[in-house]
Amino acid sequence: MKRLIFLSVILLCVSCESDKSEKRGDEVMDTNFSETMDYPIQPVPFTSVRVDDDFWAPRIKTNKDVTLPYNFQKSDETGRLRNFAIAGGLEEGEFEGIFFNDSDVFKIIEGASYTLQVEDDPELKMYLDDLIAKIAAAQEDDGYLYTNRTINPEKAADGAGEERWTNLAVYHELYNVGHMYEAAVAHYLATGERTFLDVALKNADLVNEVFGPGKNMGVPGHQEIEMGLVKLYRVTRDLKYLKLAKFFVDQRGNDEGHDLFGEYCQDHELFAEQEEAVGHAVRACYFYSGATDVAALTGTSAYDSALQNIWEDIVYRKIYLTGGIGAEPRHEGFGPAYELPNATAYTETCAAIALMFWNHRMFLRSGEVKYMDVFERILYNGFLAGISFEGNTFFYPNPLETDGVATFNQGVCGRSPWFDCSCCPVNVVRVIPSIPGYIYAAKDNSVYVNLYMSNEADLEVGETKFRISQHTSYPWNGDIKIIIESDIPEETSFLLRIPGWLRNEVMTGDLYSYIDDAALSYSVSVNDKKVDPEIEKGYLIISGHSWKKGDQIDLGFDMKVRKVVSNDKVEANLNKIALERGPIVFCAEEVDNQMGVADLSLQEEASFVFDYDSNLLGGLGTIRGNSFVNNKEESFKAIPYYAWAHRNMGEMAVWLSVD
Repeated sequence: MKRLIFLSVILLCVSCESDKSEKRGDEVMDTNFSETMDYPIQPVPFTSVRVDDDFWAPRIKTNKDVTLPYNFQKSDETGRLRNFAIAGGLEEGEFEGIFFNDSDVFKIIEGASYTLQVEDDPELKMYLDDLIAKIAAAQEDDGYLYTNRTINPEKAADGAGEERWTNLAVYHELYNVGHMYEAAVAHYLATGERTFLDVALKNADLVNEVFGPGKNMGVPGHQEIEMGLVKLYRVTRDLKYLKLAKFFVDQRGNDEGHDLFGEYCQDHELFAEQEEAVGHAVRACYFYSGATDVAALTGTSAYDSALQNIWEDIVYRKIYLTGGIGAEPRHEGFGPAYELPNATAYTETCAAIALMFWNHRMFLRSGEVKYMDVFERILYNGFLAGISFEGNTFFYPNPLETDGVATFNQGVCGRSPWFDCSCCPVNVVRVIPSIPGYIYAAKDNSVYVNLYMSNEADLEVGETKFRISQHTSYPWNGDIKIIIESDIPEETSFLLRIPGWLRNEVMTGDLYSYIDDAALSYSVSVNDKKVDPEIEKGYLIISGHSWKKGDQIDLGFDMKVRKVVSNDKVEANLNKIALERGPIVFCAEEVDNQMGVADLSLQEEASFVFDYDSNLLGGLGTIRGNSFVNNKEESFKAIPYYAWAHRNMGEMAVWLSVD
């Protein structure tokens, strides 16, 4: 009897461990993993796409000419660059700044490397060579790189302590180097030189020696290294980096070997069991992006439920109309469902970027249009607001309402030239030059067209290389022309995204809806002949044509001003509406509405007119109509949310009272 009980206990324990492993996806790497596994849909690299429109091309140029050198300049002025020289014994001094400032420099290098990948710049190349030499000097003999501790362990800033890896929840050792891995891969791809890549690999090898099963079982307090390790794996094909990324995903929420950091760090339960978006928004979406990478490259399905449930929790209950996330300033993160205050919205620029990263990855796994709908909404609104037209002032938070007095932007009312914690400005630098890489994707013999902006692209679909061009004035105009610039196989299909705003979906779910509740019309023609293509997962499928050079696909998307309302559970937006047109969310500023915005109200049945003003801030679409202030009718004007705070600061609101 005792023997039977003993065997039953053993079997029960094995079953429990098997169940626990399945939830972590432990078995996948050992039995089913193949080096050929990847996202079923592959993005067309940004290096193969040349944007030449009036909307994005100036932004990309400003990023190169202004934002990139400006970020290096501010990093120099604030000691971020000098920290590496001091740590490497090239200069004398003490650590300056915040303990994670190394990561800012790495992000700027990543953005600079993206710029080098598309445009030769010997001066920038020489600058990076000198900076990378300082970073290499700062690396300790075994690969460790963290200037805050290396410079003087006894005086490590913010109490980081003398010993490595002693407070992973706070001190960003792994976060910093995750950004270094991404930057090093970008630099290697830009130059073919291994100087920076070798520094990154030496560090990653150290991290791999320290962390893992039977070793240090801790996880980074601020996620990022997971994505960086995946990029190292992609460029080296060394499986240990992918396994380490998977370890960090699977170990999160596992109290075996480390004390859990809690919801703030998404370290409260196994990831496969998580269902809600909680905690710090940037950490969360970096983590979800890394987990999606790991799932795609290892073939594990263990995270699928968590990824879908968390995505729905955000999009159905916790995202702002602008695509911003993070309602709570106290922890820079998610609040309760439907709690979306406008004036105190934190909606960090970095969080918008992280959510863009994740939605693009979710699209690459599924081919579902809803993910690129959210991506586009963030791109034109929640992200783009974070950087000025001039390229040298920034938003850290991106509220949807202000009284023109409150210092909402890290102590400033309006845009700021820099921050003590400047993660957002340096993040923008690496996103803008990579935007062309989100326009197209390919699978088998199909080309996905996800974003609409004028460009010329060299595509590789199946075994065939060919060129297409896109011509449009989007987002101001819904007319899009795609021209085949070289002969292509007739089996090539084009999958053209029908944007959510055209399908009468603000976003999937019922968090927001259009008052008129009517899908807009669209037209499609091939070589001037109208077609009625099949629609699959929100994409128009153009196939069955004998394509040749000069062939043309024409899209016509109807655009009109739309009035948006929130779910009644969003108390902040009760009896209020917002205005959209195409992918653009609009706001009202006091500079255009002299009687103010706070007391302004609109009539629900009122008509509004769209007008493009070429003289306003370099050219902007505006919405005009009438409003009421203290029962007096006044002229009304709204501008794109991304363009606010470029003139006199005053009241601003996205959500406006309605009579």
